[in-house]
Amino acid sequence: MHDDRRITEVRLERFVRERIIPAVYSRTLPLALSSWDVPDEPVPALEAMRQEFAPQEHGAPWGKPWGTKWLRLQGEVPESWGTEPDTTVEVVVDLGFTIETPGFQCEGIAWRPDGTIIKAVSPRNQYIPLKLLGGGMAVDFYVEAAANPDVAQGWTFAATPYGDRSTAGTAPQYRLGTIAIAELNQNVWELQQDVWTLAGLMEQLPLELPRRHEILRALERMMDVMDPEDVAGTAAAGREELAGVLARPAYASAHQLVATGHAHIDSAWLWPVRETMRKCARTFSNVVSLMDENPDFVFSCSSAQQFAWIKEFYPELFSRIREKVRSGQFVPVGGMWVESDTNMPGGEAMARQFVEGKGFFIKEFGVDCQEAWLPDSFGYSAALPQIVKSAGSRWFLTQKISWNQTNRMPHHTFNWEGIDGTRLFTHFPPVDTYNSELSGRELAHAERNYRDHGRGTVSLVPFGYGDGGGGPTREMLAAAARTADLEGSPKVRIGSAESFFLQAEQDYPALPVWVGEMYLELHRGTYTSQARTKKGNRRSEHLLREAELWCATAAVRAGGAFAYPAAELKRLWQLVLLQQFHDILPGSSIAWVHKDAERNYQAIETALESIIGQAAAAFLGEGDRQFLLNAAPHARRGVPALAAAAPAVSSQAVRATAEAGGYILDNGVIRVVLDSDGLIASLMDQASGREAIAPGQRGNLLELHRDTPNEWDAWDVDEFYRRSVTPLTSATTVRLEEQDGAAVVIVDRLAGSSPVTQRLVLEPGSPSLAITTSVDWQEREKLLKLGFALDIRADRSASETQFGHVFRPTHTNTSWEAAKFEICAHRWIHVGEPGYGVAVSNASTYGHDVTRNVRESDGGTTTTVRLSLLRAPKFPDPEADRGLHELTVTIRPGADIAAAVEEGYRTNLAPRLVRGAAPAEPLFAVTNAALVIEAVKLAEDGSGDVIVRLYESLGQRSCGRIIANFPAGAVRTVDLLERDVPAPGVEPAADGADLLLRPFQLVTLRFPRR
Repeated sequence: MHDDRRITEVRLERFVRERIIPAVYSRTLPLALSSWDVPDEPVPALEAMRQEFAPQEHGAPWGKPWGTKWLRLQGEVPESWGTEPDTTVEVVVDLGFTIETPGFQCEGIAWRPDGTIIKAVSPRNQYIPLKLLGGGMAVDFYVEAAANPDVAQGWTFAATPYGDRSTAGTAPQYRLGTIAIAELNQNVWELQQDVWTLAGLMEQLPLELPRRHEILRALERMMDVMDPEDVAGTAAAGREELAGVLARPAYASAHQLVATGHAHIDSAWLWPVRETMRKCARTFSNVVSLMDENPDFVFSCSSAQQFAWIKEFYPELFSRIREKVRSGQFVPVGGMWVESDTNMPGGEAMARQFVEGKGFFIKEFGVDCQEAWLPDSFGYSAALPQIVKSAGSRWFLTQKISWNQTNRMPHHTFNWEGIDGTRLFTHFPPVDTYNSELSGRELAHAERNYRDHGRGTVSLVPFGYGDGGGGPTREMLAAAARTADLEGSPKVRIGSAESFFLQAEQDYPALPVWVGEMYLELHRGTYTSQARTKKGNRRSEHLLREAELWCATAAVRAGGAFAYPAAELKRLWQLVLLQQFHDILPGSSIAWVHKDAERNYQAIETALESIIGQAAAAFLGEGDRQFLLNAAPHARRGVPALAAAAPAVSSQAVRATAEAGGYILDNGVIRVVLDSDGLIASLMDQASGREAIAPGQRGNLLELHRDTPNEWDAWDVDEFYRRSVTPLTSATTVRLEEQDGAAVVIVDRLAGSSPVTQRLVLEPGSPSLAITTSVDWQEREKLLKLGFALDIRADRSASETQFGHVFRPTHTNTSWEAAKFEICAHRWIHVGEPGYGVAVSNASTYGHDVTRNVRESDGGTTTTVRLSLLRAPKFPDPEADRGLHELTVTIRPGADIAAAVEEGYRTNLAPRLVRGAAPAEPLFAVTNAALVIEAVKLAEDGSGDVIVRLYESLGQRSCGRIIANFPAGAVRTVDLLERDVPAPGVEPAADGADLLLRPFQLVTLRFPRR
């Protein structure tokens, strides 16, 4: 029986390959070709069509990497073609596709001579129906062919020159394939879809199940009745033999799948942003073309940024999309500016992803997205449930968590509880892909894999080619139709994400709960790769904080003399949000992408520095007095939070003395002992008198690890990196300098072949030691860590995340804990025991690890905190991170969580000294430092109302008052989009509001100006 089955399957595979597929197009006729090569960057369609086109040979090589060739296709359809029943005429365009997956090689988009888009062509979507060319039998249109190189190279992870135009070369990448008029036999095409669906289903059914053998025999009969020499003529008879098994209804208990069209398009990755714009046009034009033919087809599309590109560069296509949105077919989802990383963006940036994304969808389409949509981001912050709910959304979808290396998530549909207790209805599709073809294997996997059988009955399947775009195809729609009610298969229904979530809520009301972050047990290297991109992000976030605060201050204090630059601030925010896309900020893109990001960050800094300067001049006035602009939410150097005032001068000098080849630094607040190699031998705060450094161990220890992950170079740090380490204990020079009253110890050493200079700075009155590490990084496949061995028995660490912090165990009792050997922290990480702790802050670093060991010498526990400073992966950017870097870290002994929060802001908001006539009091003050003001700005609607966003920062119930120091009307509580909502714990008061906030509660307040 098994041999008989196998023989039939082999026969079927060959029959499809050699008989059915070649017969789909019964006749072809080559088109006349001419072409024009774009000299540099892509140009608009009408500009390209005005160029001089030269004759183009069929089958010729073409396409330097990242180049563009415009082809003109001309011909006449023979009169008899398409006149027989079940035949139509199409144009087939093969640009020389080298792999079957769309989006990772050459791509094209067809244009009419009037400059309107027809549709795209890709490896699995090569056809253009004749009826789309304007009617008649004449063929005359253009194809914009993009020679995007295959950077992935079969996912071998080999270093490639293609990711940078300066190294990609000019050799042609492709050779033109068949470009012809073709007669499509609809019966043969439908037969191909029947066979594909049934064969895929049969393969997944158990051998002993009668249904499997029933399908097998039907496929045998199909081949028997058909004439292999006349496939077109006998295709109808073949389909008749399959009709019976296709008509069998699904079991009543079959799992239900809501299939929503999808095309996850990475806003940059193995291609630059400029190419993503064209990928969006290609994919979206395919989608609206399919919608014209299939009125029940629904497509879910996220990322307002991508819609904005289409509106700007392809307005005619955007109009067509707008019509499909109105009809309910083209559905905006997610409500974010881009599908961002969620580990590293700061709290306000994460909020603005929804402010800008949802705001765009509401304005352009009247759609208020209810689902957050992040299928491919690399883990999910525990702060996200509150942020999503605060944006007025109610559901969350992800897929990437299926990539976990070690542990499997226990549920596919559940309530996700965030750091403040907010719960968010979450779905994790069991199909385990966001690029489904609706194959028998994928559908069967979704049903078998679903972990909530017996409680829930429905899951979501996003179908369509993605990552590099392409989207759904007519073949996928055919598969959906055939599996809508098919015995042995889940029941497939095409619908929107919203329709799925509404059904799932009714289907599964008593949800299990997942508490805390959804940590991805993979791609841990993304916290560190491409350090310049990460530094640019951190700097931009804090400059935007300053710019909005001081512009709001100027608008209130200077009256009509200052115009709040709302449009420019929005533009800059959107540019920062784009760089937070989950392959840009994580450092997992080609060199071109990161060079663009660095240029963008420089432009952002230049623009924001100018805005800050103008705002400060407006509210300080002309004068020669020196003021410190304190944008931090805590007082600094005698200046209140969020204010401009004359800075206090510390009367306590820093004492620096040489000892045993090293130095002792003491400012009366902390005392630091540096040994002869510039390592911290002792660190003590005067208030507690307790030693922070573990006995016999050191702080400020750089360590160099071999970093050769098993697969995804820029993405992954694998646990075995710890087994190969070189401590950098020897210094070449250690010297002392004095700078503006601070003691500065300068240490030079080598990290492999990379020169390192560290500046250890203790300022007067400072509770922390600052360490700036400058590196000319020339390593390859290495990881540089900076560590502090602390005399603390900490069973958990606290890491800042958006609007709060998360605790993670320092032990490895379970596989879930062991998997978190590399973790993400924002501005600070804290370890402590009752009554004592140490905070380590940073200015641009996200990757950390925390380990603990019991000392044999005294039985004490050493908790070691390390920061991942630099990596050197070879793929996809073989030159990643090479060159100059400057990374700043501080360490603060005797610190509780409140001190850690304060230290994080101090490290990231450098003192800004300016000159003016008079100080400026803060617009707002809070009576409890636990209540941290994160943003002050003017309202999005242009009313001039002042918006303040704050959160409870300590993870405890905190009360206090926020006071408005300007004439303001009654405060209103609003959501992130500044719409009125009730907020528990907020009571309006005469001069502001009384607050009683739960741990980590986020509140947005609106103060009308009088």
